[in-house]
Amino acid sequence: MKKAVAKKSDVKRRQIAPLITPSDLNAKATKDIAGAMNGVLADVFALYLKTKNFHWHMSGPHFRDYHLLLDDQAVQIYAMTDLIAERIRKVGGTTLRSIGHIARLQRILDNDADYVEPNDMLAELREDNKILCARLREAHGVCDEHHDIGTTSLIEVWIDETEQRTWFLFEASRHSDSTGR
Repeated sequence: MKKAVAKKSDVKRRQIAPLITPSDLNAKATKDIAGAMNGVLADVFALYLKTKNFHWHMSGPHFRDYHLLLDDQAVQIYAMTDLIAERIRKVGGTTLRSIGHIARLQRILDNDADYVEPNDMLAELREDNKILCARLREAHGVCDEHHDIGTTSLIEVWIDETEQRTWFLFEASRHSDSTGR
């Protein structure tokens, strides 16, 4: 009898909220984790598009090296998007639905300038990666608070990748900016 009631309750819940994925996390944890990770996802999409924008509009004596560097970084950044969205769904949340949704959540600013100097591109991307790293650390704290080991372990890898991108952008731009900061 208990199983039949539970099954009926589950069916009713799914009719009301068909995208709720079963999880051992409580509703607050799901909401907090999905909120933090959707913010990360918005920044990842913004950083991906900016990285590709600068890749497409690179010019100057270091064109080939910078063009290839930014393409490699864009591939790495884009690879995060599906993993983040699927992780949000696994814990019972819903993900971003549109460019407008991204725009409302992103902290990484767009750059719509007609022309950006190559070193300014590298410096801006370096700072944007630092912003992403900070947001990943914030999200890690939220996930850790709710004992979401699956998400925290992924975030730790993404922090390492983001720090590596920051380092590479710093080193690539050192020749004209001795401080890199």
